[in-house]
Amino acid sequence: MTKRKIVLLCIFISIFFAIIIGFLFFYSNTDKEPKKKVIDEKPNYRAVYHFTTPDKWKNDPQKPIFFDGKYHYYYLYNGEYPKGNGTEWRHATSEDLVHWSDEGVAIPKFTNNNGDVWSGSVVVDSENTAGFGKDAVVAILTQPSGKDGAQQQHLWYSTDKGKTFKSYSDNPVMPNPGVKDFRDPKIIWNSKSNKWTILLAEGNKIGFYESDNLKDWQYTGGFFTKDIGIVECPDLFMMKAEDGAYKWVMGASANGKSVGKPNTYAYWTGDFNGKEFIPDESEPQWLDYGFDWYAGVTFESGNISESFIKRYALAWMNNWDYANNTPTTKENFNGIDSIVREISLKKQDDRYSLFSQPVETLNDIVKSTEHLNRVEVTGTKTLEFTGESYELDADISWEDAENVGLRLRESEDKSRHIDVGIFVDGKYSYVNRGFTSHPDAANKYIESRAPFDTSKKKVHLKIIVDKTSIEVFVDDGKVTYSNEAFPDLKDKGISLYSIGGKAVFENIQIKHFDSINEKD
Repeated sequence: MTKRKIVLLCIFISIFFAIIIGFLFFYSNTDKEPKKKVIDEKPNYRAVYHFTTPDKWKNDPQKPIFFDGKYHYYYLYNGEYPKGNGTEWRHATSEDLVHWSDEGVAIPKFTNNNGDVWSGSVVVDSENTAGFGKDAVVAILTQPSGKDGAQQQHLWYSTDKGKTFKSYSDNPVMPNPGVKDFRDPKIIWNSKSNKWTILLAEGNKIGFYESDNLKDWQYTGGFFTKDIGIVECPDLFMMKAEDGAYKWVMGASANGKSVGKPNTYAYWTGDFNGKEFIPDESEPQWLDYGFDWYAGVTFESGNISESFIKRYALAWMNNWDYANNTPTTKENFNGIDSIVREISLKKQDDRYSLFSQPVETLNDIVKSTEHLNRVEVTGTKTLEFTGESYELDADISWEDAENVGLRLRESEDKSRHIDVGIFVDGKYSYVNRGFTSHPDAANKYIESRAPFDTSKKKVHLKIIVDKTSIEVFVDDGKVTYSNEAFPDLKDKGISLYSIGGKAVFENIQIKHFDSINEKD
């Protein structure tokens, strides 16, 4: 073969392979879709649609704030759990209060001469009152003193839109005045006085302080509580009721177990005169009657037109009596929040009360819906529908029944389930987790209850179910329950029951939720 022919043959072979490679490359890419996030299909106890810590430990939420089109949420996080101690502030953001993006640790622990970082609150200083710049994000939080461990308030600030914070000083902006409990500062802007107000949890007292610049604080007054233990995580806000009245609401995490009350969020309606709070009644109301709605926070809507009309709330779904008892520790995390709920103020039975409903944006993750118009039940009837993560609505009416309700996350042999219902003779609604796995090894906190007017002989129940939790909204949401429970992952049955007579279940609707936990 001549040299010329050999060269031509080599050229031909090169062109041939180039065409083949090009052809394969073209078709392998034209049919390829962009990389999608896929959900981890391995059986696990991570909640389907509740906020959970990415790993390790979380507890107290800090009041979310809205700016730059997102809600910014900080919470206490311990990346050394379960072997190490000390919390810091981890940061997450959301546009819809359902899907959350992890932004990492914003305020690290043990980076100054004081103790770790505890609860507090954060504000956007739009008028540069503190001198860190217009729209600086300022946090005031509790840190124990490096000298004697006394609880004191320290200021941290951010000039990068809340991503990272710097310690203002090793010295506190609010030194401890010589008391044991002096923590959980909640900052609000008082438009009447043009000053900042801080609430502090001080044992059975909520202290009020004011400042022009977020650095120098003066005591203005206090509110003393009774029979609800040591208060924590105080809260103060104004709302417009349905009848047009404006009322101040003060809340706090509290422990009413000694007098048969919840261990959740106590609140009072009344008036705030800029110095102190004057309640309408000395006895508190409760935002949740379950066992697991603690360190609750409320926060403003990002929609200015909804100011005073609608507010949001969320809490840590756990209880210090059994905080480490959860199957999720085997999956390297322990920490779940309640769903975000919308709260409104209404006058009912000659008093103003807060009413709760699940945040509307949960509807955006509904993947399927099932309906039943009417079911008459005497005894027990198992539905053909099953699920582990859903919202169930039902209207229940009765004449002579003694006990009516629903069994959720029921096992195939009917031996395991969570019960939600109305005990007619006892005149109360209830959530009972005693027939399935739950966190309380002492079996003290099995059935949570709230008074119910059974003379109405009807009730509407809205029930929010996820892998390790159940939340219930009774009628219009004046009474709610939030409880942890750990059913077997295979237990997904739903049954209706009516004991001692017939009950009618109508307008049953089950919305099944898609997962918010997607992984690359």
